[in-house]
Amino acid sequence: MAEPVKRNASGRTRAIVVALLLGVVVGLGLHAAGPAAAEGATRCATLLTGLFLRLVRMIIAPLVFATLVSGIGSLGDGAQVLRIGGRILLWFIVASFLSLVTGLLAANLLQPGVGFTVPTAVGDMGLAHAHFDPIEFVLHVVPTSIFDAMGRNDILQIVVFSVLFGLALPAAGKGAQRMILPWTDELARIMLRMTDMVMYAAPVAVFGSVMGSVAHSGIGILGMFGVFLCKFYGTLGVLWVLLTTMTFCVLGRRVFALAKLLLQPILLGFATASSEAVYPLLVERLELFGVPDRISGFVLPLGYSFNLDGSVLFQSFGALFIAQAYGIHLPVGQQIAMVLVMMLSSKGIAGVPRAALVTLAAVMPQFGLPEAGLALILGIDHFLDMARTATNVLGNGYAAAVAARWEGELADHALEEGA
Repeated sequence: MAEPVKRNASGRTRAIVVALLLGVVVGLGLHAAGPAAAEGATRCATLLTGLFLRLVRMIIAPLVFATLVSGIGSLGDGAQVLRIGGRILLWFIVASFLSLVTGLLAANLLQPGVGFTVPTAVGDMGLAHAHFDPIEFVLHVVPTSIFDAMGRNDILQIVVFSVLFGLALPAAGKGAQRMILPWTDELARIMLRMTDMVMYAAPVAVFGSVMGSVAHSGIGILGMFGVFLCKFYGTLGVLWVLLTTMTFCVLGRRVFALAKLLLQPILLGFATASSEAVYPLLVERLELFGVPDRISGFVLPLGYSFNLDGSVLFQSFGALFIAQAYGIHLPVGQQIAMVLVMMLSSKGIAGVPRAALVTLAAVMPQFGLPEAGLALILGIDHFLDMARTATNVLGNGYAAAVAARWEGELADHALEEGA
């Protein structure tokens, strides 16, 4: 039964790569055909991608609830939950700090903003203006209604309710556990099966997303900002090596098998620029690696709020890029202070649309950087977001496997070979 899963997964990965390349080719052709063709392609892409993302979002809330309640309820030990949570949050902090510092050092070394022409006037860029308010953040974490939280797919609120529900199960007695746990186990199994069904549509969504972006913007936008994109993608490549090295210290050589298994969700995240689209598939691939559902179901939702390595690297890299473009010198002390502020801010507005840009907009004025500078990168943010999302997927996949190893629950899986 396992072998067909492996072949299907491998074939799906190839299909996603082909769809991505085909989307670029078709998008370029439609862009060259004129504005009418490009507009039609954009509308078609919106339909294809929108349908796929809705299918995925439909799965997320029940999947997170079922895996968390099943995992925590079967643990039956609040101390173990706190231990796993404490350890993994420490890992998140180290990974976030490493990401911010990598972005900072790379921006100082590569000088991506030198020579850019700054905008003379900028209107509303469509960003939500947000700042980190600790009181508001803590209040937001606790849902007023679990149905409202599920309706909005608010991962953090669903996690809080599910953790409390799972912890309450053992206290309610053996009868409650015998009734609820089999139900949540089966619900998780059904949702993972639904995930497998929905993922057959992933190549179509990838094709639509890439085709629409290229048809609308053409290759010119990439050429104009090509140097900046190359420097940013190269910096993310360095971060991938650093995160892999960190994980190697815990998993040993198995980290390379894990990276291979994560290729499919990474490609899907890159093509759709949506972390939500990847979540169910990421759970599935981690299970193939030997990470129990109850570990991934606990770690991944936390990671989606607190472990966005690609996004936090972008914040430090982007802030220095804008400073350099405007000719603003930031002393080392100010850069360090900015990193610390970003560490807090990036955790406070998870779930906000374009969260990385919003965090950047919130932090920049505190260090004398004009928000208008965001217009320099707004036009290519979709391509930046693709790489940020892929990096976030890698970081959270690594974190879940590390948590399983720390708990002594990482199984050996034959499927990781050649998956």
